[in-house]
Amino acid sequence: MATLPAAEIRRAVRQGLEEDLPHGDATTTSLFPAPVPARAEILAQQPLVVAGMAAAVQTFLMVDPSLRITVSTRDGDRAKNNDLLLRIEGDGRSILQAERVALNFLQHLSGIATLTQRFCHAVRDYPVRILDTRKTLPGWRALQKWAVSLGGGINHRRSLSDGILIKDNHLALLRDHRRPVERACRSASTRSSHTLPIIVEVESLAEVRQALAGKPDIILLDNMVPDMVRRAVAIIKKRALVEVSGGITLKNVRAMAAAGADRISIGALTHSAPAATISLAMTLARPSRRRRS
Repeated sequence: MATLPAAEIRRAVRQGLEEDLPHGDATTTSLFPAPVPARAEILAQQPLVVAGMAAAVQTFLMVDPSLRITVSTRDGDRAKNNDLLLRIEGDGRSILQAERVALNFLQHLSGIATLTQRFCHAVRDYPVRILDTRKTLPGWRALQKWAVSLGGGINHRRSLSDGILIKDNHLALLRDHRRPVERACRSASTRSSHTLPIIVEVESLAEVRQALAGKPDIILLDNMVPDMVRRAVAIIKKRALVEVSGGITLKNVRAMAAAGADRISIGALTHSAPAATISLAMTLARPSRRRRS
């Protein structure tokens, strides 16, 4: 499971609070001129994989270090409907100011982790890995890819520097050359670091054969139906790893795994994961009365 540096969490939290509180909280300030003792509970409203807890805690503490926080579930834990995730006690004004940013982290990242787990569960009987892509929100890539790992997925390239992935638009610039897929693979092998894997995207069985001649590490079958994937796997014969991508859903991912894919990369893990349903409920904290002796 990938780790998320504390500095990355602080950066994201600071950016979120600067965005949401550029000049303070006008509503809370107008209603409560003095501290208001309060308690709040953050609850799961669906089964989910928890992600974003560390960021949520950091959000509350960055707004008000005096808040008292009790963590009931940690990042990577599984939670059921109505499970308590987090309890916060202290000045209600501070809780209100941090609420939306903290929930944004929890809802969005838990949604990614939960969807990833569903995909991994769907192919659990096959020796295949579920991968993410670079289809992430600007500035949130480290967070989103971390959430994928919490759900059991594997991180693909974190940036353009992490591997060679020859895609359709690279090949479009080589169309004047004979056998552009093979040429691209050979060129990448000659001119790049040998520590970087070479992946080439193909869209037909003819391009699969060209790719094999270029000897890439991974052949990415783009937007192919399971039957064509099966035929491509038979042609490749383990001379390269087989990755499948494009149009992957929970309805067809198992068929892709059964067709022989080694890796299945899914952009929807990060760009289309539904936010998890998580709520914050707050109450006024009344001081306890001491019994008279």
